[in-house]
Amino acid sequence: MSLAHLLVRHALQSPQQPAIFDGTQMHASYGQWAARSEGLAQRLRDAGLAPGDRVVLFMRNHPRYLEVMWGAWWAGLVVVPVNAKLHTREVEWIIDNAQARWAFVSSDVAPEPLAGLERQIDIDSPEADALLAPAAGETPPAERAPDDTAWLFYTSGTTGRPKGVMITHRNLMTMGLTYFIDVDAVSPDEAIVYGAPMSHGAGLYAVPYLMAGARHVVPSSGGVDPAELFALGRALGPLSAFAAPTIVKRLVDHAEETGLGAEECALSFKTIVYGGAPMYVADIQRALRIMGPRFVQIYGQGETPMVATALSRRHLADIGHPRHLARLASVGVAQTPVQVRIADEHGRALPLGEIGEVLVKGDTVMAGYWRNEAATASAIRDGWLFTGDVGCLDEDGFLTLKDRSKDLIISGGSNIYPREVEEVLLNCRGVSEAAVVGAPDPEWGEVVVAFVVPEAGSPLTVDMLDRHCLEHIARFKRPKRYVLVQQLPKNNYGKVLKTELRSMLH
Repeated sequence: MSLAHLLVRHALQSPQQPAIFDGTQMHASYGQWAARSEGLAQRLRDAGLAPGDRVVLFMRNHPRYLEVMWGAWWAGLVVVPVNAKLHTREVEWIIDNAQARWAFVSSDVAPEPLAGLERQIDIDSPEADALLAPAAGETPPAERAPDDTAWLFYTSGTTGRPKGVMITHRNLMTMGLTYFIDVDAVSPDEAIVYGAPMSHGAGLYAVPYLMAGARHVVPSSGGVDPAELFALGRALGPLSAFAAPTIVKRLVDHAEETGLGAEECALSFKTIVYGGAPMYVADIQRALRIMGPRFVQIYGQGETPMVATALSRRHLADIGHPRHLARLASVGVAQTPVQVRIADEHGRALPLGEIGEVLVKGDTVMAGYWRNEAATASAIRDGWLFTGDVGCLDEDGFLTLKDRSKDLIISGGSNIYPREVEEVLLNCRGVSEAAVVGAPDPEWGEVVVAFVVPEAGSPLTVDMLDRHCLEHIARFKRPKRYVLVQQLPKNNYGKVLKTELRSMLH
């Protein structure tokens, strides 16, 4: 079982079918994509790289990203995708930990040689052209076992050094097939656009879109420019995309500012799958109102990529359901190939409605952490992945996340979940964004501190925020301090960096 066979299959069926686009220009048909990946695989083998060896991808979103990724899999190698915004020292740590031999880079993110590599290839260079030239003769894809690692994904490392998550061919095959059941149907004439980083969730969704023989579009900017994405959709047909909630907000802002209604938005976007960070009820209600019913939420982790739960288009549209608002605040129901349960600190299942740690079990759960048996043993017990997320299940199977376990605030012996306070703050007039953390306190243990970004031109004050919280939330949950800021610190995937917010408190 190798992911390379997905590309072989479509190249044989439809070699002339458009596959990869650089903006509105076709970069490769399915036949050309396969020929280039096959050529790269042959040259990787000729250079002495053996199945199981690691190859780093440290580049911005690029049309050749997919050609290199499938070329590596064709040769039986393991792809190590690296966040393009990491510091050189962080990347070199990953190279050393992964024992990677080669790296494909773009010069804008890696202008100098990276330490620890046998070879570093600039993706836009003549050297890359030669490596990706069609092969002389046939090079069949290397056979890999289903549980061989395909994608070595390094976690963000917010609590120390990142850990390498070993994602197998079986994991990604299962993820791809699950997309069609639980997220969205895809036909060959459709297209996915890679605005979010291809080193993360957006790049993983190349698997189902290749399974469907659809088109893959890389914006010329290589990132998220709402005007560019809307224009691409109008030019190439409605696009689908994976987006963090911050990206969704930018798209919705653009639609509202330019006066686009739901029907006009439908000309640019078919489906926007959102995940990777909390989507607040007020934000998804606004997105649905302005852009229409083209949203699906997924919840997963690097350790169970893109697959844990899903909140479908149907669930989002079911406004007549008596628990509709609660469902909007949830992350949906377990996706088809996994089980989800809530457990106490010992892994024992808790009754419906009780809050505990979210556990996931199934064929998308990672093989373990690379060269870290202790962390693997802690994260996977009796086949269950202990996610570190805190949540509860209702009687219909909908999972509502409270927070990461490390973000829980315990004040005066009472548990306070930051997301609950954030939801209230976001419903206050004049609030654009909000994030809540706990600050050490000698009397209470911790107190609630809210960082709030006002809307442009808003006369928002601390007194207004406090009055709003007193009206909508229990007094013990109310922030003891409000900090008005121009923006919240975020990582490359749109997640608020609460560690940085906590450091601002000292």
